[in-house]
Amino acid sequence: MPTYMVWFRADLRIHDNIALAAACRAKNANVLALFIATPEQWQQHDMAPRQAALLSASLNDLQHSLANKGIPLIYKEVDDFAAQLRMVQKTCEQHNVTHLFYNYQYEFNEQQRDRQLEKVLDDVVCEGFDDSVMLPPGSVMTGNHEMYKVFTPFKNAFIKRLKEALPECVAAPAVRGEPLTDLPQLAFDYPQQTFDETLFPANEKAAIAQLRQFCKQGAADYNARRDFPAIEGTSRLSACLALGMLSARQCLHRLLAEQPQALDGGAGSVWLNELIWREFYRHLMTYHPDLCKHRPFIRWTDNVQWQSNEKRLKAWQRGLTGFPIVDAAMRQLNETGWMHNRLRMIAASFLVKDLLIDWRIGERYFISQLIDGDLAANNGGWQWAASTGTDAAPYFRIFNPTTQGQRFDAEGEFIRRWVPELKDVPAKAIHDPWVWADKQSVTLDYPRPIVDHKQARVATLAAYEAARKT
Repeated sequence: MPTYMVWFRADLRIHDNIALAAACRAKNANVLALFIATPEQWQQHDMAPRQAALLSASLNDLQHSLANKGIPLIYKEVDDFAAQLRMVQKTCEQHNVTHLFYNYQYEFNEQQRDRQLEKVLDDVVCEGFDDSVMLPPGSVMTGNHEMYKVFTPFKNAFIKRLKEALPECVAAPAVRGEPLTDLPQLAFDYPQQTFDETLFPANEKAAIAQLRQFCKQGAADYNARRDFPAIEGTSRLSACLALGMLSARQCLHRLLAEQPQALDGGAGSVWLNELIWREFYRHLMTYHPDLCKHRPFIRWTDNVQWQSNEKRLKAWQRGLTGFPIVDAAMRQLNETGWMHNRLRMIAASFLVKDLLIDWRIGERYFISQLIDGDLAANNGGWQWAASTGTDAAPYFRIFNPTTQGQRFDAEGEFIRRWVPELKDVPAKAIHDPWVWADKQSVTLDYPRPIVDHKQARVATLAAYEAARKT
């Protein structure tokens, strides 16, 4: 009987897992699963301790799900990707594996590792699949067979492809043997931080339930509610997608089951756009690997003379800038490992456009904190905010943090939740509290603004203009 092995990476689920389904099609094969933790590599990539904790919970859940199907999960721990390859080779030899199945990862280091697989595994048939996307990279191209550089035409072409044929979801595998019992608790040597399981599902069943609930109750109102951080207007499924507890295809099918007009611009279409943004950044990464190497998409922006100001950087990281909406956003990130998407734009814009600090420093800080850390999405968002990326906001578009707060947290409800020092400031004054405090002769236990936004805007425009002319 041949032995097939599925190498799990960022696809920790049994439903709609293309590599797992492919391995289980052969009824006469012995199927094994493999997961190899790489703590040293995670450290190099700044994985957040909360994401590590979610990964641990998800991995143990996967082990039980596979065990119920009669599929054992082999767990190994090595330092990095090079050692991972050696471990795959060793495990294949130990278990006489004839076929190895895995789902592609699109980050540069991961692609380099997977290209070495077939060279290392001489006698093993390797089969890779485009699983973390709805449509494979290279399937949505311009008329000149080039990757789109602007989101809207990419989205239009993407939706056209979806209307022609939806990508299928594959079923979880059938039971292949007696359920396995006495499973070990899987643990890896990496810092972990607790997270709120009521906000972030820690297993596949809970992730599917949250997806169903959101598509039924939240997706139709997503456009009206998504920009206001004081209300639960988003799906909070990004962490599940980042670790692969859910697939993008599952999200698409569930959305269309509940909101059938989403493909035609009706209810649910704005959340569909967010799923397509995720695809856009993943597709881009495969065609522009420099995005994984701290390089801007728009090359001249590498000439911007960034400021090095450790004091201001620390104030931003800790939520002590004197701009309430920015500080509330950063404290939410530090406390929960997650930040509302509108606030990600505001906080990123403030670091780059008000403090003129290199976007790569902000990108790295976010990934070190985010429970939903995802290289493609995080890099894409930061390069958008910094006007260095594809489809970026023009460099002269600079968010005013005060008016952003007034617009999206008008009553200061979100700010009071995360910046309790301002709980007694009236709603009309909360976005610029020192103006009110000085008039009322009130002393606030809150810092004054670390920068004058109008002056910062002028300096930033000058820095970008100078870089463009270099």
